[in-house]
Amino acid sequence: MLGSIYALIALGYTMVYGVLRLINFAHGDVYMVGAFIGLYAWRYLGLPSEEGQAQVVSTAGLLLMMLIAMVGAAALGVLIERVAYRPLRRAPRLTALITAIGVSMLLEYGGQLVFGTTKQDYPWLAGTVPSSIGSAAGGSSGISIDRVDVIILVIAVLLVVVLQIIVHGTRPGKAMRAVAFDREAASLMGINTDTIIALTFIVGSAFAGAAGVLVGVRNHYVEPLMGLTAGIKAFVAAVVGGIGSIPGAALGGLIMGLSEEAVRAFYPELADAVVFGVLILILVLRPCGLIGSQTAEKV
Repeated sequence: MLGSIYALIALGYTMVYGVLRLINFAHGDVYMVGAFIGLYAWRYLGLPSEEGQAQVVSTAGLLLMMLIAMVGAAALGVLIERVAYRPLRRAPRLTALITAIGVSMLLEYGGQLVFGTTKQDYPWLAGTVPSSIGSAAGGSSGISIDRVDVIILVIAVLLVVVLQIIVHGTRPGKAMRAVAFDREAASLMGINTDTIIALTFIVGSAFAGAAGVLVGVRNHYVEPLMGLTAGIKAFVAAVVGGIGSIPGAALGGLIMGLSEEAVRAFYPELADAVVFGVLILILVLRPCGLIGSQTAEKV
């Protein structure tokens, strides 16, 4: 489940990097905003909830929350690209990188002004026992699998498959790959590169918004700084799998999630550290990532 969440967020990093060669460090905060959009949609739009249980959302309500969050996050992604990144398209990469960090901080601390500084309760999914969310099965033998974990895994797999179909089986997807391969040549062939770059931000941000809602429902709370750690770990997942590769992002997310949870079972205090340990190991042994491809750069 955790690996699925990291994979959904990592897809945004890897798509933007593949097209622009830019690390969008604000991406984790788009995930946070998506989670809050889903929360307010549930609160104020009367989305389907379990009858007689005010804090329980039905599966249909969850899907609607996720759809609204994806649309809102996509709009935010386009706004960020249009205002912060497009004017710097021909600027040095360091300038764009610093701007990405600045946008990230703006969303984090601006989010505290808009959403408040404390955790906010999120509805849990119908059929899930609230007290078991986010915790292991206490003292019981065997394996306990929560229904919400299964739903998260299924949704994540479906979204990754849909993205693969979009990128490899549609005209906009082919245009994305053309722009990623050679932006100037793609422009000369009649591809509107600005539109394709905006589309890349739309898709990547929408996936982050979906991940935000799924995490909120799973953990039963959201907070304005929730995107900081998750965004860094998802970036590590993208690098481990091979940044620029969609299957690599999915594989990297799975490896990160499994590694983190395996260590947490025995040494909880080292759960976050292992993520960066895996990153160092991969960079030493295979700098291009597990299934990334090495590219020659002109000097």
